[in-house]
Amino acid sequence: MWKGWTTVENADAYASYLKDELFPRLQRQLIGYRGYHVLRQAQSREVEFVTLVWFESLAAVRSFAGEETYDFPMFSDKALRLLSRYQDRCDHYELSSFRAP
Repeated sequence: MWKGWTTVENADAYASYLKDELFPRLQRQLIGYRGYHVLRQAQSREVEFVTLVWFESLAAVRSFAGEETYDFPMFSDKALRLLSRYQDRCDHYELSSFRAP
């Protein structure tokens, strides 16, 4: 789980970047990648994005991001241009339970 913020003007471009570029690239390139959820909240002066990226295991995350650096987000130049600020660490959770309606 990770959070980033954009200006109101950059929010739609960032959402498109995630959906159309970043996550399709992860799907093509990463073993153990299982999908994503993006939460978006408009605030008065910025837009907050919470990204939940699903992997089959923490080992898959480590193989993608590196044993020593898997807690730190990785950014493309485009993402850095669109984000106004961001959380400097990723939070990793195990799925404890899930129930579909």
